[in-house]
Amino acid sequence: MPHRSRLAGFIIDCETGDLDAAAAFWGGALGLAVADTYQEGDAAYAEFSNAPGDLQIEVQKVRHPSRVHLDIETDDLDAEAARLEALGARRIEFRKRWWIMEAPTGQRFCVVRMKHPERGATPNVWP
Repeated sequence: MPHRSRLAGFIIDCETGDLDAAAAFWGGALGLAVADTYQEGDAAYAEFSNAPGDLQIEVQKVRHPSRVHLDIETDDLDAEAARLEALGARRIEFRKRWWIMEAPTGQRFCVVRMKHPERGATPNVWP
């Protein structure tokens, strides 16, 4: 059964005790305003509004070293994870509602559920 996927956005992982200060810096650097802050379990996020190309750009408070990772959104998490494994990625962990993956070159990224398929770039369709 075919599924769809596309780049969802970029998450700026910040190992910090002050999410507001991190969001203020990155908002200023990118010229974006914080639209919302929220918490999911032990993770805290600051989401920016009006990102280019309707991309999801967020600052995430994390306990691992700071880095930037991207999210790929899909309407079928397992099918997309399998497609990416066929390209050489590996599944690291399923967390709550998404897969944490690792590229053959070592970068971590996430496969998440598609939020607004009607907005943004047209998703790719995969067999």
